[in-house]
Formats: sequence, structure tokens, C-alpha cells
Amino acid sequence: MQNYIKFSHGVEFCWDCNKSSQCKKWKKHRDSGRKVDSFKCYQKLEDDINFIRRNGIKEFKKEQLYRERLLKEMLNEFNEGRSKSYYCIAATVLELYELEDALKRAKKVSSGLTIKEKSKLLHSIIDETAKQKNYHLKLRK
Repeated sequence: MQNYIKFSHGVEFCWDCNKSSQCKKWKKHRDSGRKVDSFKCYQKLEDDINFIRRNGIKEFKKEQLYRERLLKEMLNEFNEGRSKSYYCIAATVLELYELEDALKRAKKVSSGLTIKEKSKLLHSIIDETAKQKNYHLKLRK
């Protein structure tokens, strides 16, 4: 990992700080991330911080690299040219097993379909999961 600049409390990021639960700045980000996004989806911000605290930054990076691999599969095999943002958000929000399952299901029945049909198929599978889990797959502004 990169070397990070230490903040005033001597920490690299919020996961290193034992005062983050009382931090007004972190509370603002946490509260905002539950409701809106900017250029990035923040729905999983707090979950990511907690994951890093429990498992460490190396495990988090490993998981993110796997998410990236799944995203590349979605883009290479199911992107009709208009789904990049949708797939990026899905790769951020869905659990890894949900992404794996969606890809597996889509690949199983997509043989012989056009790219547009493949995209529609994967969208419907991901949308089904999102509806069940109350995930938001659009940036919330």
C-alpha cells in the first residue's frame, strides 16, 4: 500500500482512530454517505471502515481487487456500451457472493444472446438482488 500522510491524531485514516465514533467530521461523512453520493457511491463506506478494522487493509485491498476482477468480467461480457456506471455501483454495493452468483447465473443462460440481450439479462439479475436487499444502484444526489 501507499504511504499515507498521518493526520493530527497520528492516524492514516478513520479505521486507525479509536475516537472515530465521537468524531464530528467522520459523523458528517457517515451521515452523508447513508443518504447521498457524489462522484462515488458511498453506501458501503462505514461497512468498509469496519471491515478494515476487523481484517486489516491488506485483506480489504485483496477484496477490492477481486471486486475489480468481477467488474471487468461484467464490462467485458455484458456491457452494451451504456452500463459502465451501473456495473461499477453494483460492484461496490453488492456482496461478493451476490456478484459471483449474478455473473454465474447470467453466463449460464446468455449463450447465443446479443450483447444488448446479455446486458438486459445481467441487469435483471442484479436488480432482483438489489430489490431484495434494498440496495440503491444509482448515485444518490
